[in-house]
Amino acid sequence: MTIRHDYEVSSEGAVRHWEIPYARLEHITPDPTEPAAVLSLLPGTQLTGTVLTIDAVNSIAVIDFTCSMVYSQLVRNVLTYVGGPAEGTWGPINIGDPIYYDRSALMVALGVRLSTSPADQGAGANPLFGFAVPAHDNDAFPKGGITASIQTVAVMQIGAGGE
Repeated sequence: MTIRHDYEVSSEGAVRHWEIPYARLEHITPDPTEPAAVLSLLPGTQLTGTVLTIDAVNSIAVIDFTCSMVYSQLVRNVLTYVGGPAEGTWGPINIGDPIYYDRSALMVALGVRLSTSPADQGAGANPLFGFAVPAHDNDAFPKGGITASIQTVAVMQIGAGGE
């Protein structure tokens, strides 16, 4: 293989930090380090990433959409909802489990954006955010159990271009 230009070579994957207006986000008052989802025409297909910084004056968030980036996130261990805001079942979070950006009102009330539920409380599709991974060699799994809890989990995000 011939490499024509230096810019074609990189020792790491492309880093994707983009400015997104608050009005284009699922949660229009983002905070740094929180997960974010960009609005989409089709529920469950949102571009997701992690808020790095905010510019409250101009209502813009800089979001890391880098594929495979790992961030420590709060994750609710809900698996299903049973009509309205009620959670139905919960389960332990294990390495490799899918983590979703949960748009449910209950999650907003709890101040948590991620869960293990593929559907929100209205049975709409939640977008896949990433996967649970160990934060370090001694990171204990599974996290949580069969009762409701919020766990700190290292999540490898899907980001842009990862699906």
